[in-house]
Amino acid sequence: MKKYIKIAVLVLIALIFIGTFVFLYQKSQPKETVYNILTPEVTDLIQTTVATGKIEPRDEVEIKPQISGIIAEVYKEAGQTVKKGEVIAKVKVIPELGTLNAAESRVRLAEMNGRQAETNLERMEKLYNSKLVSSEEYEQTLLAAQQAREETQAAKDNLEIVKEGITKNSESFSSTLIRSTIDGLILDVPIKVGNSVIMSNTFNDGTTIATVADMSDLIFRGNVDETEVGRIREGIPVKITLGALQNMKFDASLEYISPKSVENNGANQFEIKAAINVPDSVTIRSGYSANAEMVLQRADHVFAIPESALEFSGDSTFVYVLTDSVPVQKFERRPVTTGISDGIKIEIKQGLKTGESVRGLKKEL
Repeated sequence: MKKYIKIAVLVLIALIFIGTFVFLYQKSQPKETVYNILTPEVTDLIQTTVATGKIEPRDEVEIKPQISGIIAEVYKEAGQTVKKGEVIAKVKVIPELGTLNAAESRVRLAEMNGRQAETNLERMEKLYNSKLVSSEEYEQTLLAAQQAREETQAAKDNLEIVKEGITKNSESFSSTLIRSTIDGLILDVPIKVGNSVIMSNTFNDGTTIATVADMSDLIFRGNVDETEVGRIREGIPVKITLGALQNMKFDASLEYISPKSVENNGANQFEIKAAINVPDSVTIRSGYSANAEMVLQRADHVFAIPESALEFSGDSTFVYVLTDSVPVQKFERRPVTTGISDGIKIEIKQGLKTGESVRGLKKEL
């Protein structure tokens, strides 16, 4: 019995040893490499570039006050349309104390001079009617009285301007009423009632009361890399895709290429602008992120293969042409001349014939 057990154990050990040897032997044998076979085709190739940027109105204006003061009324809000000359807000003038005192003093002095001039005129009229003074003396007194009246009115108007920023006779030209300078849509009203504002002048940009833009005339503004800017030109068609409306594309026309580059993340880029055609049924908001696709090159009915089939060596390009597939795949390394690429397929100008196939990527076995 023990003898049979020993024989069985020995047989089992032998089988394990033989199995291990066979497994290792099979693993050590080189496996046949099988490649996907690609057939060249005649197709149209379009090489494009994509510029990133945003949508903005061509004409966007910041409305600023011509006088400093406090916002008394705000008549419009963002999202409303305005016409040129329409009032957006009203500014209440806060007079400077010294200027106010000077204006009040001028009024008092003008009224005193005016009363004296009127008294002199009454006296002169009596003398003139009694033929005791000449007409020349009377006319001089009358002129002095009229000048005193004008000075009094001018002093009162000046005091009114200092206090209110406007006179009753010039309300239509009031600098306290902030008006839109263009027809358009109000994009932003950053002020509120009670805010202090300062006028725009040589030394200060002034406070922005509102931003108004013509949203019927939109442009794409973006950047193109210096490696591609030489292959685009003004007037070429552009396809615009918006981040907010990804299922829609809009036609545009390239109308501007900057003559000077700007550095962006270490790369030299050139600003471009394209005019967009937007249907009336579509609403586009200022600041939408967008991509502009432009055609750099185009080739129709050319011989093309997938770029993955190419091998690059120095300045030369090669493909592996299938010469035999039975019993194993055999290939011939052949130089080719390439043309344009759309990023997936590439034009083959020379080196391949119709009906030939080339090696692709390895098959997963």
